[in-house]
Amino acid sequence: MTQKDITFVAEFLTEHFNEAPELYNRKGKYFNVERVGQYLKDEDDDLVSPPNTEGNQWFNFLKDSIHLKESPLLFPYYPEKSLHFVKRQMEGVIDHCLQKPADVIGKSVHQAVCISLYKISQSEDSTPQLFKLPFLWNDKTSNLHYVLFTMLENSISKIHILRRHTDTSRSVGNGILAVEFGNFLNSSINESSDSRCYSCLDAHFYDDETVTVILKESVQQEGKERVLAQLPLS
Repeated sequence: MTQKDITFVAEFLTEHFNEAPELYNRKGKYFNVERVGQYLKDEDDDLVSPPNTEGNQWFNFLKDSIHLKESPLLFPYYPEKSLHFVKRQMEGVIDHCLQKPADVIGKSVHQAVCISLYKISQSEDSTPQLFKLPFLWNDKTSNLHYVLFTMLENSISKIHILRRHTDTSRSVGNGILAVEFGNFLNSSINESSDSRCYSCLDAHFYDDETVTVILKESVQQEGKERVLAQLPLS
Protein backbone atom coordinates (compact mmCIF):
# COMPACT_ATOMS: atom_id res chain seq x y z
CA MET A 1 0.00 0.00 0.00
CA THR A 2 1.16 3.50 -0.71
CA GLN A 3 1.24 6.24 1.88
CA LYS A 4 -1.77 7.78 0.16
CA ASP A 5 -3.78 4.57 0.66
CA ILE A 6 -2.85 4.43 4.34
CA THR A 7 -3.83 8.07 4.81
CA PHE A 8 -7.17 7.46 3.12
CA VAL A 9 -7.97 4.47 5.38
CA ALA A 10 -6.87 6.38 8.46
CA GLU A 11 -9.10 9.32 7.60
CA PHE A 12 -12.02 6.97 7.00
CA LEU A 13 -11.55 5.31 10.41
CA THR A 14 -11.13 8.66 12.11
CA GLU A 15 -14.31 10.05 10.59
CA HIS A 16 -16.62 7.09 11.02
CA PHE A 17 -15.34 5.18 14.06
CA ASN A 18 -14.79 7.91 16.62
CA GLU A 19 -15.95 7.07 20.10
CA ALA A 20 -19.40 8.43 20.86
CA PRO A 21 -20.01 8.69 24.64
CA GLU A 22 -23.65 9.67 24.06
CA LEU A 23 -24.21 6.17 22.63
CA TYR A 24 -22.74 4.25 25.58
CA ASN A 25 -26.15 3.48 27.07
CA ARG A 26 -27.40 2.01 23.80
CA LYS A 27 -27.14 -1.63 22.84
CA GLY A 28 -24.55 -2.59 20.27
CA LYS A 29 -21.35 -0.85 19.31
CA TYR A 30 -20.21 2.43 20.80
CA PHE A 31 -18.93 4.00 17.61
CA ASN A 32 -20.54 5.43 14.50
CA VAL A 33 -21.18 2.88 11.77
CA GLU A 34 -20.44 3.63 8.14
CA ARG A 35 -23.07 6.18 7.14
CA VAL A 36 -24.45 4.42 4.06
CA GLY A 37 -24.78 0.93 5.51
CA GLN A 38 -26.90 2.09 8.45
CA TYR A 39 -29.75 3.03 6.10
CA LEU A 40 -29.89 -0.48 4.65
CA LYS A 41 -30.24 -2.43 7.88
CA ASP A 42 -33.60 -4.11 8.24
CA GLU A 43 -34.14 -2.90 11.78
CA ASP A 44 -36.57 -0.66 13.61
CA ASP A 45 -33.87 0.86 15.82
CA ASP A 46 -32.91 4.49 15.37
CA LEU A 47 -29.94 5.31 13.14
CA VAL A 48 -26.64 5.50 14.95
CA SER A 49 -25.59 8.49 12.86
CA PRO A 50 -28.72 10.31 11.63
CA PRO A 51 -28.36 12.79 8.76
CA ASN A 52 -27.97 16.49 9.30
CA THR A 53 -30.98 18.23 7.73
CA GLU A 54 -29.87 21.74 8.61
CA GLY A 55 -30.02 23.95 5.52
CA ASN A 56 -32.05 21.42 3.52
CA GLN A 57 -34.20 23.47 1.13
CA TRP A 58 -37.12 21.03 1.16
CA PHE A 59 -37.38 20.92 4.96
CA ASN A 60 -37.06 24.69 5.19
CA PHE A 61 -39.81 25.03 2.59
CA LEU A 62 -42.16 22.74 4.55
CA LYS A 63 -41.35 24.49 7.81
CA ASP A 64 -42.27 27.87 6.36
CA SER A 65 -45.45 26.65 4.65
CA ILE A 66 -48.59 26.89 6.78
CA HIS A 67 -50.64 24.67 4.44
CA LEU A 68 -48.07 21.95 3.79
CA LYS A 69 -46.70 21.60 7.29
CA GLU A 70 -49.60 19.46 8.52
CA SER A 71 -50.80 18.20 5.15
CA PRO A 72 -51.99 14.55 5.17
CA LEU A 73 -50.90 14.27 1.52
CA LEU A 74 -47.21 14.42 2.41
CA PHE A 75 -45.61 11.22 3.60
CA PRO A 76 -44.06 11.82 7.05
CA TYR A 77 -40.30 11.97 7.30
CA TYR A 78 -38.42 9.75 9.74
CA PRO A 79 -34.88 11.16 9.99
CA GLU A 80 -33.91 8.67 12.69
CA LYS A 81 -35.01 5.53 10.82
CA SER A 82 -33.53 3.29 8.10
CA LEU A 83 -34.93 2.91 4.58
CA HIS A 84 -36.31 -0.52 5.47
CA PHE A 85 -38.41 1.03 8.23
CA VAL A 86 -39.70 3.76 5.90
CA LYS A 87 -40.46 1.17 3.21
CA ARG A 88 -42.60 -0.88 5.61
CA GLN A 89 -44.43 2.25 6.74
CA MET A 90 -45.15 3.27 3.16
CA GLU A 91 -46.35 -0.22 2.20
CA GLY A 92 -48.75 -0.18 5.14
CA VAL A 93 -50.19 3.18 4.08
CA ILE A 94 -50.57 2.05 0.44
CA ASP A 95 -52.26 -1.23 1.46
CA HIS A 96 -54.68 0.73 3.64
CA CYS A 97 -55.50 3.11 0.76
CA LEU A 98 -56.17 0.26 -1.67
CA GLN A 99 -58.23 -1.94 0.65
CA LYS A 100 -61.49 0.01 0.39
CA PRO A 101 -61.47 0.31 -3.44
CA ALA A 102 -60.58 -3.38 -3.70
CA ASP A 103 -63.59 -4.32 -1.54
CA VAL A 104 -65.99 -2.06 -3.45
CA ILE A 105 -64.78 -3.11 -6.91
CA GLY A 106 -64.68 -6.78 -5.95
CA LYS A 107 -68.29 -6.77 -4.76
CA SER A 108 -69.47 -4.97 -7.90
CA VAL A 109 -68.00 -7.48 -10.38
CA HIS A 110 -70.22 -10.33 -11.54
CA GLN A 111 -70.37 -12.71 -14.50
CA ALA A 112 -72.53 -11.37 -17.33
CA VAL A 113 -72.22 -14.24 -19.82
CA CYS A 114 -70.37 -17.54 -20.27
CA ILE A 115 -69.30 -18.63 -23.77
CA SER A 116 -67.59 -21.97 -24.39
CA LEU A 117 -64.69 -21.45 -26.80
CA TYR A 118 -63.20 -24.96 -26.95
CA LYS A 119 -63.02 -28.29 -25.16
CA ILE A 120 -59.97 -30.34 -24.32
CA SER A 121 -59.50 -33.93 -23.28
CA GLN A 122 -59.57 -34.45 -19.53
CA SER A 123 -56.81 -37.05 -19.84
CA GLU A 124 -54.19 -34.58 -21.02
CA ASP A 125 -51.43 -33.84 -18.49
CA SER A 126 -51.09 -30.16 -19.37
CA THR A 127 -53.62 -27.78 -20.86
CA PRO A 128 -52.46 -26.50 -24.28
CA GLN A 129 -52.44 -22.78 -24.94
CA LEU A 130 -55.24 -22.24 -27.43
CA PHE A 131 -56.18 -18.66 -26.53
CA LYS A 132 -53.88 -15.90 -27.77
CA LEU A 133 -53.63 -12.13 -28.26
CA PRO A 134 -56.56 -10.94 -26.15
CA PHE A 135 -56.97 -7.21 -26.82
CA LEU A 136 -59.72 -5.12 -25.22
CA TRP A 137 -61.42 -2.07 -26.71
CA ASN A 138 -64.25 0.11 -25.40
CA ASP A 139 -66.37 2.02 -27.89
CA LYS A 140 -67.73 4.81 -25.71
CA THR A 141 -69.87 6.23 -28.52
CA SER A 142 -71.89 3.03 -28.96
CA ASN A 143 -71.39 1.73 -25.40
CA LEU A 144 -69.82 -1.51 -26.66
CA HIS A 145 -66.99 -3.67 -25.33
CA TYR A 146 -64.84 -5.61 -27.82
CA VAL A 147 -62.35 -8.43 -27.30
CA LEU A 148 -60.01 -9.47 -30.13
CA PHE A 149 -58.30 -12.85 -29.87
CA THR A 150 -57.00 -15.76 -31.94
CA MET A 151 -57.32 -19.48 -31.42
CA LEU A 152 -54.32 -21.67 -32.15
CA GLU A 153 -54.26 -25.19 -33.56
CA ASN A 154 -56.91 -25.49 -36.30
CA SER A 155 -57.84 -21.82 -36.78
CA ILE A 156 -54.60 -19.87 -37.09
CA SER A 157 -55.93 -17.97 -40.11
CA LYS A 158 -58.82 -16.48 -38.14
CA ILE A 159 -59.25 -13.70 -35.61
CA HIS A 160 -62.27 -13.77 -33.33
CA ILE A 161 -64.19 -10.67 -32.27
CA LEU A 162 -66.37 -10.76 -29.17
CA ARG A 163 -68.78 -7.86 -28.75
CA ARG A 164 -70.84 -7.06 -25.65
CA HIS A 165 -72.95 -4.09 -24.60
CA THR A 166 -71.67 -2.19 -21.55
CA ASP A 167 -75.17 -2.49 -20.13
CA THR A 168 -75.22 -6.20 -19.25
CA SER A 169 -79.02 -6.29 -19.45
CA ARG A 170 -78.86 -5.52 -23.18
CA SER A 171 -77.58 -7.77 -25.96
CA VAL A 172 -76.15 -7.05 -29.42
CA GLY A 173 -76.42 -9.05 -32.61
CA ASN A 174 -73.50 -11.29 -33.66
CA GLY A 175 -72.04 -11.27 -30.16
CA ILE A 176 -69.04 -13.31 -31.36
CA LEU A 177 -67.77 -13.93 -34.88
CA ALA A 178 -64.61 -15.02 -36.66
CA VAL A 179 -62.82 -13.34 -39.57
CA GLU A 180 -60.78 -15.67 -41.78
CA PHE A 181 -57.99 -14.20 -43.90
CA GLY A 182 -57.05 -17.24 -45.93
CA ASN A 183 -55.83 -16.24 -49.39
CA PHE A 184 -57.73 -12.97 -49.83
CA LEU A 185 -54.47 -11.18 -50.68
CA ASN A 186 -53.83 -13.19 -53.83
CA SER A 187 -52.90 -10.72 -56.52
CA SER A 188 -53.75 -12.97 -59.45
CA ILE A 189 -56.54 -15.37 -60.25
CA ASN A 190 -53.83 -17.72 -61.55
CA GLU A 191 -52.47 -18.25 -58.04
CA SER A 192 -53.67 -21.44 -56.44
CA SER A 193 -56.18 -21.16 -53.64
CA ASP A 194 -53.75 -22.37 -51.01
CA SER A 195 -50.50 -20.83 -52.25
CA ARG A 196 -50.75 -17.59 -50.27
CA CYS A 197 -52.47 -18.41 -46.98
CA TYR A 198 -52.02 -15.93 -44.12
CA SER A 199 -52.22 -16.21 -40.35
CA CYS A 200 -52.53 -13.44 -37.76
CA LEU A 201 -49.49 -12.40 -35.72
CA ASP A 202 -51.19 -9.57 -33.85
CA ALA A 203 -54.44 -7.58 -33.88
CA HIS A 204 -55.46 -4.31 -32.23
CA PHE A 205 -58.23 -1.79 -32.61
CA TYR A 206 -57.03 1.33 -34.44
CA ASP A 207 -60.20 3.27 -33.61
CA ASP A 208 -63.89 2.54 -33.03
CA GLU A 209 -64.39 1.50 -36.67
CA THR A 210 -61.05 -0.02 -37.73
CA VAL A 211 -59.02 -3.09 -36.76
CA THR A 212 -55.28 -3.26 -37.51
CA VAL A 213 -53.76 -6.71 -38.04
CA ILE A 214 -50.26 -8.03 -38.76
CA LEU A 215 -50.35 -11.07 -41.04
CA LYS A 216 -47.70 -13.54 -42.15
CA GLU A 217 -47.60 -16.17 -44.83
CA SER A 218 -48.27 -19.63 -43.45
CA VAL A 219 -46.02 -21.47 -45.91
CA GLN A 220 -42.94 -23.11 -44.48
CA GLN A 221 -40.17 -21.23 -46.24
CA GLU A 222 -37.63 -18.47 -45.74
CA GLY A 223 -38.58 -14.85 -46.31
CA LYS A 224 -42.21 -15.13 -45.30
CA GLU A 225 -44.17 -12.09 -46.32
CA ARG A 226 -45.50 -9.78 -43.59
CA VAL A 227 -48.57 -7.63 -44.21
CA LEU A 228 -49.92 -4.75 -42.14
CA ALA A 229 -53.64 -4.44 -42.92
CA GLN A 230 -56.38 -2.18 -41.65
CA LEU A 231 -59.85 -3.68 -41.83
CA PRO A 232 -63.15 -1.83 -41.37
CA LEU A 233 -65.08 -3.34 -38.48
CA SER A 234 -68.24 -3.32 -40.56
